[in-house]
Amino acid sequence: MSISVLGAGAFGTALAISLSQKSDVTLWSRDAEHVRHMNATRFNARRLQDVPLSEAITITGDLDLACQNPVLLLAVPMQRLRGFLEQSPSHFANKTLVACCKGVELSSGLGPIGVLSQAAPTAVPALLTGPSFAADIARGLPTALTLACADSHNSNTLQSALTTPNLRLYRTTDTIGAELGGALKNVFAIACGAVIGAGLGESARAALMTRGFAEMQRMAITLGARPETLSGLSGFGDLTLTCSSSLSRNFGLGLSLGRGESFDPSVTVEGAATAHAALEKAKSLGIDMPIAQTVVALLDQRLTIADAAAQLLTRPLKEE
Repeated sequence: MSISVLGAGAFGTALAISLSQKSDVTLWSRDAEHVRHMNATRFNARRLQDVPLSEAITITGDLDLACQNPVLLLAVPMQRLRGFLEQSPSHFANKTLVACCKGVELSSGLGPIGVLSQAAPTAVPALLTGPSFAADIARGLPTALTLACADSHNSNTLQSALTTPNLRLYRTTDTIGAELGGALKNVFAIACGAVIGAGLGESARAALMTRGFAEMQRMAITLGARPETLSGLSGFGDLTLTCSSSLSRNFGLGLSLGRGESFDPSVTVEGAATAHAALEKAKSLGIDMPIAQTVVALLDQRLTIADAAAQLLTRPLKEE
């Protein structure tokens, strides 16, 4: 099966490298100079400078060419996904579209599959999510991900097509659970980074991860997710990785907040927008999400780290 990856950031490039072990892959970038440099050097110097690009990868800036393949992996940021699809709707009609981003759209409160279903209604929507870093995938290190697709037949076909020697996929039809697990873990990673950055210790991080997981379950199950999905790779697995590694951009943003340092505004941090979108959705549903609420207040500079810790520690005592 021929596959295209649309988006030549770190994750899109890593997926192209892994998939090229078994298939011909087209990697698309909107930046003509970036395309020229990658073709000349066979490296993505901007994002994954140490990993060569196989000759099985066709690198192009021609969206018409890239969208000729039946399966398109969309490695674009969550908040840009709808706009990307709506710019060229004919390119995506009747394709299998696999979103490779995590988050909740600010304007609609939808996750990636929800956006795909609205913006490309004739396409088959799917989601690739779970605990992974681009550098690990690109270097051939073993990684397991969740492939979420409501259509079980298409899910089986995609699972076979996208599994590689180092990339193992587990499929689920629970798209809601996969969407919200991948989205909300970024919010709690910001909180954990802030705790470590402020020097509040590993015990505090463990507490935030655990209570964050409870918030994730509370929202996702209310919206129809299955508990076992949240306990799997796209929920608990991704939460564990993102909340415990300095390689996570969301954790890194939290570290900066905790240390009172500035953070590079050019770095895409999905959890910042998702925190605001998820909190609005929680309020509309009457769901209590104190950690998400605290993260939003920190991001909006309405709360200091000391006040945030005090606010969470002085909440009414309750059963676990």
